[in-house]
Amino acid sequence: QVQLEESGGGLVQPGGSLRLSCVASGTIFGINAMGWYRQAPGKQREYVATISSYGSADYVDSVKGRFTISRDNAKSTVYLQMDSLKPEDTAVYFCNANIRTSLTRAKDYWGQGTQVTVSS
Repeated sequence: QVQLEESGGGLVQPGGSLRLSCVASGTIFGINAMGWYRQAPGKQREYVATISSYGSADYVDSVKGRFTISRDNAKSTVYLQMDSLKPEDTAVYFCNANIRTSLTRAKDYWGQGTQVTVSS
């Protein structure tokens, strides 16, 4: 069984920073891409950023220059450093990872989500 657990969410003022973490645990043979998505109230879940197993990163345009995704493969962990936060960044942030549980099997897993609220 594989689990993803996020942490680091909270309340922050506009212009502030937060760092999200997501740790994968369980029967893991290897981890391919890892990423972050978010869902604001009344809206669909949207893509935020992803990072490949060798460190290539991609971002949605709205967070480029403000958010930085990184990973520590030894710790099976992905991070999202969020700077210059705006009220429109308020959402539940979900971790996603494509995880190999054997040589031939890989599957997408999701965390439970962590709330980020940007408000004065």
